[in-house]
Amino acid sequence: MNAQIIDPLQGDFPEVIEEYLEHGVMKCIAFNRRGTLLAAGCVDGSCVIWDFETRGIAKELRDKDSVAPITSVCWSKYGHRILVSAADKSLTLWDVVSGKKITRTILEQTSLLARLHPGSSTPSTCLVCPLSSAPMVVDLETGTTTVLPVTVPETVNEVAAPPRNKSSDATPHFTPTAACFNKRGDLVYVGNSKGEILIIDHNRSVEIQAVVPISTAAVIKNIAFSRNGMYLLTNSNDRIIRMYENLLPQRDGSITLQELVKTTDNHDVLEKLKVVGSKCLVLVREFQDTITKMHWKAPCFSGDGEWVIAGSASKGEHKIYIWDKAGYLIKILEGPKEALIDLAWHPIHPIVVSVSLAGFVYIWAKDYTENWSAFAPDFKELEENEEYVEREDEFDLMPETEKVKESGVNEDEEVDIVTVEKEDGFSDSDMSQEELCFLPAIPCPDEQQGKGGGSSSKLMESTHSESPVSEDAAMEGLAANNASSPHEEDSVRLKRRRKPSEKGLEMQAEKVKKPVKALKTNGSKVSKPMRNKIVVGDDVVEANNGVHGDDGSDEYH
Repeated sequence: MNAQIIDPLQGDFPEVIEEYLEHGVMKCIAFNRRGTLLAAGCVDGSCVIWDFETRGIAKELRDKDSVAPITSVCWSKYGHRILVSAADKSLTLWDVVSGKKITRTILEQTSLLARLHPGSSTPSTCLVCPLSSAPMVVDLETGTTTVLPVTVPETVNEVAAPPRNKSSDATPHFTPTAACFNKRGDLVYVGNSKGEILIIDHNRSVEIQAVVPISTAAVIKNIAFSRNGMYLLTNSNDRIIRMYENLLPQRDGSITLQELVKTTDNHDVLEKLKVVGSKCLVLVREFQDTITKMHWKAPCFSGDGEWVIAGSASKGEHKIYIWDKAGYLIKILEGPKEALIDLAWHPIHPIVVSVSLAGFVYIWAKDYTENWSAFAPDFKELEENEEYVEREDEFDLMPETEKVKESGVNEDEEVDIVTVEKEDGFSDSDMSQEELCFLPAIPCPDEQQGKGGGSSSKLMESTHSESPVSEDAAMEGLAANNASSPHEEDSVRLKRRRKPSEKGLEMQAEKVKKPVKALKTNGSKVSKPMRNKIVVGDDVVEANNGVHGDDGSDEYH
């Protein structure tokens, strides 16, 4: 966005609901890399792609083989592919431009979350978090799965200990585990039910390389990275959102992690993993509501990583909390009386999109205050109209001998119109030529067009048949009818109506005040007004200051 003209005192975060999107019952959302397209998964198994600039539907992806509700949607890096996971245990990879299905994989468990590999332009692998099993890396082309570890290998002393997390029927109880890729996709960060963050190198040994424990050992429900990969966010069952700083480099993070493991000497496996973990992640902030102690849902970073947002998990309320990186609560956005189920921040603009339990998508935007004096320092804002008195020499021609003030701009310097400035929200690269930002618009036929044409022709026929009105009057009536048509009613509704002036009202009144009085005589009506003449039956009588009485008699003075 134009960060240079934003008032720093207003804050760069959303404040009010600007608009809402409605199409079936939507449950999950995801922006593409540039924020120009918004994908939404619906209950009927379809995936709708919205053009976020026009707020119109650009494409709808529907699989005939799957009508189960969508659980998650994910864009590829350059936006050419979309991964959709459904409640029928299916993973479907779509080609966005053609709208065709690339691959479809059936898993053994329903996936709650599925994310494509972020380091490839045409990814074929994804990370899946099933409902009742450990996270796994899935090869979409072959259908092979690699299950990731969720606990640290037990030591000799822990083998004799009774098994943990056992239910009454002696079956192991599994808690859904959160997982995510890092920015390059070479490492996987897993949050388990023991309150530990596990760092796994899935490309090499698929083993735990580092462990970062949480102080309360609470179950980690959500885990997500910022767009620049510098910070990690976790949401735990202890109702606290924690932000960690990533100490590993953005490039070749797995190589650096392997070197840390080799240089760390410790006989205890768990302690060694914790030492390595302390060199990978450092706790920076904790976010919580100390008064209500509420649970959080769908926490995430803003596009530039300066803000942290999370939705309230309480039923019947649609609240979004916004904190800054220092840990201070900045804003609470209150929406309709509907539970919040998903949340996303626009990659570039200060816009938040939330999904309600009823299936509506609400767009939260900033309520900007118009400040015209920012464009011209000598501009004066008036509360009401004032009479302007010009100066005596305001419009005088300036003599040619007077020199114009020299500006500080070098007119001979060449202006670069080719280089595109780098966006603050994208730290890795500029706009790619292969990136898909927009979809071609498909115009829909106007159903009301035929109705409008028929109504206009009927208006002309009825106008000519009822009374001999002039053609200009008929056209005025047609224009008035079209002005109130349903097509233009919505657009006119948003425009400001100008109040007519007193002089205009007087002129309109004069046009209306031209009545023609019909003179009656013996029950006959005057068919046409004539000057100084009275029509009596079939005879025309000259009248010089004559008066035709109401009783049928003619009186002359």
